[in-house]
Amino acid sequence: MKITVFNPKIGFLAEKNLVVSTDKPSLFLIGRHPNSDLILNTPEVSRVHGLITYFQQNYYFVELASTGGSRLNNQEVLVNQNCILQPGDNLRIGDFFLLFLPEEEKIEKSNPYWYLKPQSTDVYNQKESGKENELIVNCSQIIEETYDVKTFCFIASPPTMFNYQPGQFVTLELEIDGKLVKRPYSISSTPSRPHNLEITVKRVPAPNDIPDAPPGLVSNWLHDNFTVGNQIKISPPTGNFTIQNNPNRKFMFISAGSGITPMMSMSRWLCDTTPNADIVFVHSAKTVQDIAFCHELEFMANRYPNFQLAITLTGMQYNPNWLGYTGRLNETMIKTISDDFQERIVYVCGPDGFRESVKAILRELEFPMENYHEESFGSSKKQNKQQKQPQLVVADDAPTHFYSTSYAPMPEKSNVVAFTKSQKEVLCDAKETILQAAQKEGITLPYGCQMGACGQCKLRKLSGEVYYEEDSNCEEDYVLTCVAKADGNVVIEG
Repeated sequence: MKITVFNPKIGFLAEKNLVVSTDKPSLFLIGRHPNSDLILNTPEVSRVHGLITYFQQNYYFVELASTGGSRLNNQEVLVNQNCILQPGDNLRIGDFFLLFLPEEEKIEKSNPYWYLKPQSTDVYNQKESGKENELIVNCSQIIEETYDVKTFCFIASPPTMFNYQPGQFVTLELEIDGKLVKRPYSISSTPSRPHNLEITVKRVPAPNDIPDAPPGLVSNWLHDNFTVGNQIKISPPTGNFTIQNNPNRKFMFISAGSGITPMMSMSRWLCDTTPNADIVFVHSAKTVQDIAFCHELEFMANRYPNFQLAITLTGMQYNPNWLGYTGRLNETMIKTISDDFQERIVYVCGPDGFRESVKAILRELEFPMENYHEESFGSSKKQNKQQKQPQLVVADDAPTHFYSTSYAPMPEKSNVVAFTKSQKEVLCDAKETILQAAQKEGITLPYGCQMGACGQCKLRKLSGEVYYEEDSNCEEDYVLTCVAKADGNVVIEG
């Protein structure tokens, strides 16, 4: 087995290959003592801190009653207990991180030190297609977080280290009923455990106001059909909703519903790699049964003194034993939870209404909005239902975990989009994106996240004007078809 050792505080980086004997047990001492096989020379490490043994084709770590203790995969190691080591495990000793890797010939080494040199999140400078970077992954475990939330754990085939930043997302590509479908999901795991990638998916029922509408397509298919051992194709991780390059050490994470997933990735990363990070974690859920990662959050709050947890329940009926906050997040609640919120970098993720409410509260409290970051985990905005002859359109290609519907009125003006390669034209409703209009007419266009973030839908615009509901950062001569809407007649090279 191979060990990569790094200490972000002192800039230490080293690799150690464990050479073992096949006919007798092998021992490797870890500590500050100069005769140790792996010398970790900082005051937090005991002279003889721990021991790695190899016996009967297995590696074990033994904690030798050190002063500061050891943590394996964020769990405290008991003294003199043989803890089996697997590729991808993360052992923390003081400020050192030991990553256990497979044998040299079994691992791809395209960028082994990605955790020290993260890739840029400027997705528009990456290659347009990204096809050569798509990866086949195997489902290694499925964890039931709540009655309607599951975490799907993946490992790469062949084994490789996943390259992503905490808070980013991947796009899954799968076939359902003979139809190719792509959906983006935030990564809930942490890059500090690089051989494992996890997404957390909530089952999506039909909306209450439209009970006959079909429920979420991909999320529910994963819940009902995807099992351990199945394979799936994922796109390269992307997205700018990340803390990776933020030098601040005081954070406030505010989430609701499935918006908790990127917050878990960022919190796990900070707890693993930045022990002095000051985190306030605020989550809104309907009931106690709806709180994903509940036990892990309680563990983090108890284990890390700088991790403050606050959960509020918004359901109509509260558990009489619940001692936390109740009701929707408000100004008083934010000031009570964190009296220094003005000094923090705030990250917000959840449904549209939740994000808009939090943003309004922070503005009212005169929070410096340059320190505000948000990510959408809600349905697309519904269009005006009072239009003439409304027609219900099921948004099968909704870009997030929640089911989404919209009402498409008759076009108010002529918006014709012409595609030069396919020699086809489509009439676009003023409220629908160019990608949606093309898909209705059977025109195949590239796409990925459907949120304007990954850049896979970007095509060259030859003439005409488009507009975006939010700033897209797209070049003038290109168009992000998944979020762009035609403003008159448009010609696209696609």
